Amino acid sequence: MVIKVFLASSSGSTAIKKKQQDVVGFLEALKVDYAQLDIACNEENRMWMRQNVPEEKKPANGIPLPPQIFNEESYCGDYDTFFDAKEDNLVYSFLGLPPPPGSKEAVQADKADIVENGTHAEETNAEGNLDDSIEVPVEERNGDAHSKEELAQAADEEDEGEGGEEEEGEVAEGETADDEATEEETAGDEAPAEEEEAVEETDEAHAEEEEEQEEADDDREEEELRQLEEEEEAEVQEEEEAE
Repeated sequence: MVIKVFLASSSGSTAIKKKQQDVVGFLEALKVDYAQLDIACNEENRMWMRQNVPEEKKPANGIPLPPQIFNEESYCGDYDTFFDAKEDNLVYSFLGLPPPPGSKEAVQADKADIVENGTHAEETNAEGNLDDSIEVPVEERNGDAHSKEELAQAADEEDEGEGGEEEEGEVAEGETADDEATEEETAGDEAPAEEEEAVEETDEAHAEEEEEQEEADDDREEEELRQLEEEEEAEVQEEEEAE
C-alpha cells in the first residue's frame, strides 16, 4: 500500500506550504512509503483529488485544498485530521497502516485490547480465548489463597498494637516540636512567596502577548487561505467558460 499526498508545488500560500512540509516531513521521519502528486502542474492529479475527496469532507465552496492524503484509493483526510492523529499518536491508524511493534501507537493498541477484553494478550491462545493451559493453584480457585499467611499477619498486628500505645505518647511529643519548627519556617517563607507571585504575574503578561501574536498569525493565515480559494474558484469558472 502506497500513501498518496496531493500537494501544490507552486502554491502562493505560505500556510499551505508549511502544512505540506509538515505532512511530508513527518512521513519521512516515520519511514512511511509515500508518493507526492502535484496538482499545480498536473491537471489529472487535480481532478482526481477533487473527485475522490468525500463530499462531506469538502469545504463550503466544494474545492478541497492541499494537502490531501490517500491510502491508494481510500481517503485518509486533510491536514487538520492528520494533525489531530499525530497529536494522539494515531498516525498509522489514520493512514490505514498497522503500527510497527514497539511504537507508541502499538503500545496504546495493546493497552486498549487489555482493557476491552479484560485479560493480557499473553494469557490468550491463538484463537483469542483464555489459555486453559495456565495452571491456577487450587487455593486461589476456591478463594482460600494465603489463608495461613493472613492468620500469621493478624497475630503479628495484635502484638504490635500492645506496644503501639506506648509509642503514641512519644510520637505526640515529637509532633509538637515539629509543629513549632514548621511555624518558624513558614514565617521565613513569606518573602519568597511574594517574589513567586511577581514572577507569575510576569509570566501571565508574556502569555497574553503570545496569545495575541498567535491570533494575529491565525488571521493572516485565514486571509491567505481565502485568497487561494478565490483563485481556485476563478480557475474553475474559467474552465467552465472555456468548455
